[in-house]
Amino acid sequence: MFESLGNRLQSVFDGLQRRGKLTEADVDKAMREVRLALLEADVNFKVVKEFVARVRERAVGHEVMRSLTPGQQVVKIVHDELITTLGEPGRLQLGLQSPAVIMLVGLQGAGKTTMAGKLALHLRKQGRRPLLVAADVYRPAAIDQLQTLGKQLDIPVYDEGPEGNPVQVCANGVKEAVRTGATTVILDTAGRLNIDEMMMDEIKSIKGKVSPVETLLVADAMTGQQAVRVATDFNNAVEITGLIMTKVDGDARGGAAISMREVTGVPIKFLGTGEKLSAIEVFHPDRLANRILGMGDVMSLIERAQEEMDQEAAQKAGEKLMKGEFDLDDFLKQMQQVKRLGPIGQLLEMIPGMGKMTRDVDMSSAEKDMKRIEAIIQSMTFKERKNPKIIKASRKRRIAAGSGTTVQEVNALLKQFREMQKMMKQLRHGKGLGGLSGLLGGRL
Repeated sequence: MFESLGNRLQSVFDGLQRRGKLTEADVDKAMREVRLALLEADVNFKVVKEFVARVRERAVGHEVMRSLTPGQQVVKIVHDELITTLGEPGRLQLGLQSPAVIMLVGLQGAGKTTMAGKLALHLRKQGRRPLLVAADVYRPAAIDQLQTLGKQLDIPVYDEGPEGNPVQVCANGVKEAVRTGATTVILDTAGRLNIDEMMMDEIKSIKGKVSPVETLLVADAMTGQQAVRVATDFNNAVEITGLIMTKVDGDARGGAAISMREVTGVPIKFLGTGEKLSAIEVFHPDRLANRILGMGDVMSLIERAQEEMDQEAAQKAGEKLMKGEFDLDDFLKQMQQVKRLGPIGQLLEMIPGMGKMTRDVDMSSAEKDMKRIEAIIQSMTFKERKNPKIIKASRKRRIAAGSGTTVQEVNALLKQFREMQKMMKQLRHGKGLGGLSGLLGGRL
């Protein structure tokens, strides 16, 4: 999400920063490009108009025109206004109520049921005891899906089957939470069209019955221009307290997030960043603004690494790396840990400057290369991984057959790993990326 918008804005700002001084005409030209970039990203035209007007007003002021680096000042202004438009950081206001009830609402197919599981896992990591309530009785598969998620996460699920009354199911779910000592109840309500009055009345009844502390609209990031209408209708019906954007890891242009937040005044609370149940991020407007403008998002990368990676194993691998004892088995383990953080393209976007450097890189090929390397190493014996020097012709043929690759590919990996071992000594000086680049076919 936002890749196209980010690329367009970065090219505009590159042009500005090459100019020594800026005239009002330069700013107007840049603002036209910014306007087009936002409109192409499916941002609502009223939001675009107000955003560009605010940026232009500041950009032609003294803070820019008298600056020694006017181009950079314009970038800063756009960055500041993006943060303002995106709103405050996502924080759930659960208060002291126990159990605290969270109601998820949204259109059909927005990903509410999966998001209910992700949110439950996130809250459990925060020390809360969640209970999931299957209130979507119109789609039997939704009840089964939530039950499956609950078993997978070891989180209890309350349901009354497809014959249950949604309002009563939610009320009984809260009673079950009180009985079992759950501290948070997450209601997975049925997906509905925002023009369906009967279904809208149902969620009004649920809200009146259980008094949720948070009513969160789960919205697909690919909703596009329809986003404003959807958010407005749901907000008018049940006074939503927050937004959760799903599928932000896809090719959505991102305008829905900006538009919904600006028009409703309701904060974005979370972003769904992938298919895995751990792929949920607390929303930080400054971090998202940084990503849009190609400035990276190191804090989110660090938080993700701390959450997903085995810190003790990483430390041991680092020590072996510095001692020159890093072998193919260590490399395989570290590569598997990195894969847990998410798609490689998504990770590189979080590193300042890497998004621009890898703009023309085929990330799908890099992902395939990682799978191929993993298959080759897994086809080796433990002894071969520890001491690749013993891998001669017959062993290479066996490894190639076992991994579905060729002897030439096995040879290439072994050669590149030897070169990488030589480069390990240079890691202290920040020159170690070349080894990984070689293993991924020189694409990074």
